[in-house]
Amino acid sequence: MRTFSRRGILGLGAGAAAAAGLTGCLGGSSSSDGGSGAGGSGSGDAGANPSGGPTASARPIGDGSTSFTGRQPHQPDAPEPLEAGQEPPQFVVFSWDGAGEVGNGLFPRFLDLARQHGASMTFFLSGLYLLPEAKKRLYDPPNNPRGASAIGYLTDEHIKATLKNVRRAWLEGHEIGTHFNGHFCGEGHGSVAHWTPRQWRSEIDQARSFVKQWRTNTGWTDLPPLPFDYDKELVGGRTPCLLGQDDLLPAARELGWRYDASSPGGRQVWPVKKQGIWDLPLQQIPFPGHRFEVLSMDYNILANQSVNSTRAPAHNYPGWRRQAAQSYIKGYERAYRTNRAPLFIGNHFEQWNGGIYMDAVEDALTHMAREKEKGADVRLVSFRQFADWLDVQRPQVLAKLRTLEVGRQPAGGWKAFLGGVQATGRNSAAEDQDAA
Repeated sequence: MRTFSRRGILGLGAGAAAAAGLTGCLGGSSSSDGGSGAGGSGSGDAGANPSGGPTASARPIGDGSTSFTGRQPHQPDAPEPLEAGQEPPQFVVFSWDGAGEVGNGLFPRFLDLARQHGASMTFFLSGLYLLPEAKKRLYDPPNNPRGASAIGYLTDEHIKATLKNVRRAWLEGHEIGTHFNGHFCGEGHGSVAHWTPRQWRSEIDQARSFVKQWRTNTGWTDLPPLPFDYDKELVGGRTPCLLGQDDLLPAARELGWRYDASSPGGRQVWPVKKQGIWDLPLQQIPFPGHRFEVLSMDYNILANQSVNSTRAPAHNYPGWRRQAAQSYIKGYERAYRTNRAPLFIGNHFEQWNGGIYMDAVEDALTHMAREKEKGADVRLVSFRQFADWLDVQRPQVLAKLRTLEVGRQPAGGWKAFLGGVQATGRNSAAEDQDAA
C-alpha cells in the first residue's frame, strides 16, 4: 500500500492539470486482502435544445446564468421495485471530481464516450471553476483567508469551456453535482476535515452562488445560460480528499440532498443511509498483482503505482494502464457474478503518467458497455439516477441485499434468495436502514 499527500503530488510535477488548478483527492488505499437503462432515449422537454443554445421555452432564473428548460432529456424510464425473486441490475457510476475543462479536451472526450455507449455520469463541479480570479475575493472560505484556494482559478477561456461542457453534459442526461470550492485538504485548521455543519452550509451556498451568478461575476452576456435550476439539480456531492463527511451531512440533509459520495474506503456491498442520506462511497476493488485492494479512483491507483510522481518513467505506462483498467473491470465482474452491489468509480480530468488513467477509464467503460450489448443487465448511471432506483425499492429487499458480503453469491440463486422477501410496502427515508 502506498499513499502520499496532496501537497506532495503538486510539488512533484502534476503537470498541466495541476497548473490549471485541477487536482486529485487522496482517499487512502486499502491494505485488506479483500477478499439502466441510464442515458436512455427519452426526448425530454422541448425547452432543452441539444445545441446548448437558448430556446423559446427557456425561462431565465435570477441574472440569467441558469434557466428552467423543463424535464431533463435522456433520462431512463421511471424506476420500479424489484419483483419477488428478481435479479437486481448491475449499477455502475462513473463520476468526475472538479469537472473543469482546461483545454486538454478531456471533458468532451468523455461526454462523447458516454453518448456512444448510452451512459450517464455524475460531474462534481467545483464552484470556483466559474468564478474569475479577478473576483476571487467574493469567495470567503471557512477558516481560510478570503479568496484563498488550494486549487487554481481558471482562465476566462477555460471558464467558458467549462460552461459549454457543463451545459452539454446536462442536456445529454448527466448529473451536475458539487465538489464544493477551494479544495482544502490536509490536517491543518483550514482543512475541510475540521469544518462545522454551519461552515459546510456556507461553502455549499457559495458553490451554488458561483454557478447561479456566473453571468454577473464574469460580465459576459453573449453566452447561453445553463439549462437547469441548480438549487433543484444539486442533490449530492463529494468532498475534497474524502474528508469531513460527518459534519457535512447535517447541512446536506437540511438542503434536501439525496446522497453523498464522500466516504473513504467503502466496500462492494449494498449501501445504507447516514443521517437520512444515501452513503455512496468509493470502494475497495481488486488490484491485479497485489494481495491488497485499492480505492476505486484514478488518484489512488496512481499512488500505488508511481508513489509520489505523476511523471514516472514512460516504460511503466502500458503495464500500469492495463493494471488500472483491470482493477475497474475486476471490480465490476466480482459484483456482477456475485452480490450485484453497485460499483462507484471516481476520476479527475488529468493527464498523470501520460494520461494512462484516462485511457484505463475508457477501456473499462467500453468493456462494461459491450457486456451490456451482449445482454448483461448493466446500467451505467449517475448517482442521482441510482438514488432514484434505491428510493423505490422495498426496505425488506434492500435489507436482504445488504446481507450479501463482498463477492458472495445469493444462496440458492436470486429467485430463491429474494423470492421469499415480503412484497409489500415501499421504501422511504424513515423506513430505510441508517448506518450506525
